[in-house]
Amino acid sequence: MRLKHAIAFLAVLVLAAGGWALVRSHIRATALAGSATDRPKPHQAVPPHHGTPVELGDEQFTIELVREPTSGTLRAYVLDGEMESFIRIAARELDLQVQMPGRQETLTLKPVADLATGETAGDTSLFEARADWLKSADTFKGVFRNLKIQDQMFKSVEFSFPEGNAKD
Repeated sequence: MRLKHAIAFLAVLVLAAGGWALVRSHIRATALAGSATDRPKPHQAVPPHHGTPVELGDEQFTIELVREPTSGTLRAYVLDGEMESFIRIAARELDLQVQMPGRQETLTLKPVADLATGETAGDTSLFEARADWLKSADTFKGVFRNLKIQDQMFKSVEFSFPEGNAKD
């Protein structure tokens, strides 16, 4: 008789343990799935230097333009499409045609080496140019004629600086 009770008791323990495992796996699955009211939030890429993003291709890459009016400097950061990672390129310069009311300018942005990141001319994500007219040019339209990033070539990429605000 004791053997029957022991077997029955063990069977109840095994069933209870298996039931508890099922309950735990259900709780874990529910927690990972979230509730029915959870909605994915749209990803909004934000330029890391709060500059003007120039999208290349179908969000393949981005050039972030940052103007420093006091020094008359324009910096161009080469970024991935989500503006999360810097992309080093081999370009020796970036040529930019700028159109402002009543005048046109050409800027040649040169590569900037950075000892902290190991970037060098020919392997960098940062380019810059200086010009006196950049000190007062709050808005302009521009065109990057030819940009090669990794194995992609981008031609005649037009933009407004700051984004959407350039006057004709």
